[in-house]
Amino acid sequence: MNNGEYREPIVCVLGHVDHGKTSILDAIRGTSVAKKEVGGITQRIGATDIGISEIEERAKSLVGKGKLKIPGLLFIDTPGHVAFSNMRARGGALADIAILVVDINEGFKPQTVESINILKKFKTPFVIAANKIDLVPLFTPVRNSGFQQMLKSQRQEYLDELDARLYQLVNKFYENGLTTDRYDRITDFSKAFAIVPMSAKLNIGIPDILMVISGLTQRYLDEEIKFRSTGTRGTIIELKREESIGTILDTVVYQGILRKGDSIALNTRSGPAVTRVKAMLVNSRGRSKKLIEKDTVMSAAGVRILITDKLEVLSGSPIIVVQGDTSEAFEEILKESQANIPLSEHGVTIKADALGSLEALAYELQEKNIEIRSAEIGDINKRDITGASTLNDPMDRIIIGFNVEVVAEANEATLTSDVGLKVGNIIYSLVEETETWLKKKREELNEGRKQKMSIPSKLTIMPEYIFRATKPVIAGVKLYSGRIKVGDILIKSDGRYGGTIKSIRDGDVSKQFIDAPAEVAVSIDGVTLNRQISPEEPLYVDVQESVVKELREHKLDNETMMTLEEIIKIKRKENMFWGTRT
Repeated sequence: MNNGEYREPIVCVLGHVDHGKTSILDAIRGTSVAKKEVGGITQRIGATDIGISEIEERAKSLVGKGKLKIPGLLFIDTPGHVAFSNMRARGGALADIAILVVDINEGFKPQTVESINILKKFKTPFVIAANKIDLVPLFTPVRNSGFQQMLKSQRQEYLDELDARLYQLVNKFYENGLTTDRYDRITDFSKAFAIVPMSAKLNIGIPDILMVISGLTQRYLDEEIKFRSTGTRGTIIELKREESIGTILDTVVYQGILRKGDSIALNTRSGPAVTRVKAMLVNSRGRSKKLIEKDTVMSAAGVRILITDKLEVLSGSPIIVVQGDTSEAFEEILKESQANIPLSEHGVTIKADALGSLEALAYELQEKNIEIRSAEIGDINKRDITGASTLNDPMDRIIIGFNVEVVAEANEATLTSDVGLKVGNIIYSLVEETETWLKKKREELNEGRKQKMSIPSKLTIMPEYIFRATKPVIAGVKLYSGRIKVGDILIKSDGRYGGTIKSIRDGDVSKQFIDAPAEVAVSIDGVTLNRQISPEEPLYVDVQESVVKELREHKLDNETMMTLEEIIKIKRKENMFWGTRT
């Protein structure tokens, strides 16, 4: 229980899949998340409390007694940047500090960059755990050791290789706009992010990371982690429903004191509601981590709350202790429960299992300049498919689902529609699949538009390849931009008629169209060479005024768009408003 000036700093773990997030949590707690517990509700609340005495005992060679004033550290047990963004406190991240796990041998991976982006978004300080140092070549086996102690057992060749890999990491962080260094080489922690080399598997470096996190939070987050006894607030990180018990809320209380019998406001499927705390369970300290019942819980703490009412509570909802008037609390809950996602008139549709997941997915898509038309929480249903299929712009007809189900009727509807459906539980994979779908769809649409209408194109007759001067002109042409097709009408740079393309030959093959850049033989009817047209004179494919609007809404390549601007200038010599009435 906290009786001091500070509450426990809240720590979250992020990083790429398989880089050791869960293993590091296991090593810190001295438990195994992976082990399934026998019978009943899991004994794990979702947040593990490491008391200051345990931290000082494990890091006794690194920190003297009494130097740490915080009561301990509270680790969020669910690793991952989506979990991180789901857990929020008053518009910001619930976590005070994070551990970013990077495999020192594999380096940066897609989720490493995603995690850095999400930490930047929430302005959350972090420490880098450079994991799996035991897999660096020439490692001399050591277990249960601090990092500095481990170094004393290693050969110089290993130390050199470890340094080389560390500085590869330092360079990658620098490329992402971050200054980093090994923690014991940093003189000013306000100017560089600390890298703690470690091995979760062999329990190496755990005292070091506990010491670094404790010291940093105490020194640089002094105001943020001050204990406040009033305005009790928490965030629900997981929901459980037991028929015999009722609704159970695994919650992190990050401010104030929560008592048995308190009235709490929270969010439900039908809006904010008030219920009462019927009972509370917390993990006991020490390695056993047994659940014990408490009448009073002080922040920061992981607590399992049993409520008195059967409510459809939303995961990620804030909880606020209320007395009397609930209007301010309800207003705050509604504000916290709204997705902060800029929407556009056009763009993709996204769905996710929780608010934070939705925002995390939206953030990564928008980093790739992919606009979002609609963003909602929930499974993908038939209405979603039907709605997307009726959108005017085919580029908008895609739905992306993160950690959601596709109901049977929606799957059936997809088979008879042109809606793209991308569903998964790894954000970077979903973003890549979305980019691929959009690129392919854009190419299909561009191809369709090119075949239907004349495309702004620029060409010249090559003087060394003139085969006939009239009826029709047959010559080799150099195509610089766009696409020419049989039937295209040509104009000259002064706007006068330059002939009509009657045929195209690429070598011995007759073509209906050809894309730039290209050199092909064409027959041009309606003109005579060296009278109406001349070799090396720029010729343009004549386009209708409606093409201007079409191509400005759905742009083609830069060369084609530049040619369009040249054609507009030619047309405006006769009509100064040409291309504006679209």
